[in-house]
Order: sequence, then C-alpha cells, then structure tokens
Amino acid sequence: MNKILIKIIIIFLFLTNKSFTEENIMILKLKDGDVKIELFADKAPNHVKRIKELADKGKYDNVVFHRVIDGFMAQTGDVKFGNSSLNDFDLRKAGMGGSDLPDLKQEFSNLPHDRGTLSMARSSDPNSANSQFFICFKPAPFLDRQYTVFGKVVAGMEFVDKIKRGDENNNGSVTDPDKIISFKSQ
Repeated sequence: MNKILIKIIIIFLFLTNKSFTEENIMILKLKDGDVKIELFADKAPNHVKRIKELADKGKYDNVVFHRVIDGFMAQTGDVKFGNSSLNDFDLRKAGMGGSDLPDLKQEFSNLPHDRGTLSMARSSDPNSANSQFFICFKPAPFLDRQYTVFGKVVAGMEFVDKIKRGDENNNGSVTDPDKIISFKSQ
C-alpha cells in the first residue's frame, strides 16, 4: 500500500512540476527564428508577472530592439515609443518609455548575468523597471545584483545573436532596428 501511495505522489509531483515549468516558458519570435525563454518566477515574481501580463496582451509585438551593443546586450521593451506598429512610434524616443503600469520595485538576486540572461532595464533608480528588458550576448558580471534577472534563453540563442547591432559611437542606437514579432506564453 505504501509503495502505491509513494508512486502516486511521485507521479503527481512530476506532473505538477512539469505544468509549473511550462507555465514559465515564453516564446520570443524574431525574424530569424523562435527563442524559448524560461522565466524565474521564484526569484523575480513581480517582474515575471509584469512581463507575462504585457506579453500576453500583445504589448511587446512589433517593439524594436532600440539599443544593441555588440558583445554586451540587446535592449527592447519600450511599449510606449518602441512599437513600430503604433502611431506613437518614435525611434528617437524608443528607450525612454514604458507601459501604463506602475514601476516595479527591484528584485535583485544572486542570479548572474550570463549569456542568454534576460534582465530588466531601468534608470539610475533601482525601483524604476517597467517594461524594458535586455538579453545578454556575453556574461556581464558588473550588472549582477544591480539589475533584476527574470529569465534566461534556453533555446534559440543563435537567433538572438542575429539581432541587428547598433552604432557603438552612439550607445548602441540602432537605425532600422529588428523587432519582436511576438512574445507569448507557451
């Protein structure tokens, strides 16, 4: 009897864990292919909730990668000025806006800024993250415990590597930038 109960518990835990994992998987569609992202709801619950809320409402669809620095990161997520399909789109202002939702309090953790890390962009105020985020091309340990890491690319990093780079002399600003085709929960 105990063996059957143990087996049932193990199967239940396996199925529960699998559905929880799938719940925290996002697909970022780029021009060159799909990028699978795992979200870290246990480390940055409010940031994950915000990303999922905006993504599932389609707010990130058609948002440009306005700042892309070779060997560092690709930044996107300005849903106010960076959405190339809206009347408010202004590439010169992309990177200055966010969403209509309030800014988030920092959720710094011990997660490192490794290759493929997704982290929230913010101003000098640690509690100013809103909708913008970046994906690291290479490790950036100088950002650790100063920016909220909320996810990591688990497949498709080769497509992130193909995002158009910006002007190194202009803080990575991109002319005719690549954009997010869609960003949705799996």
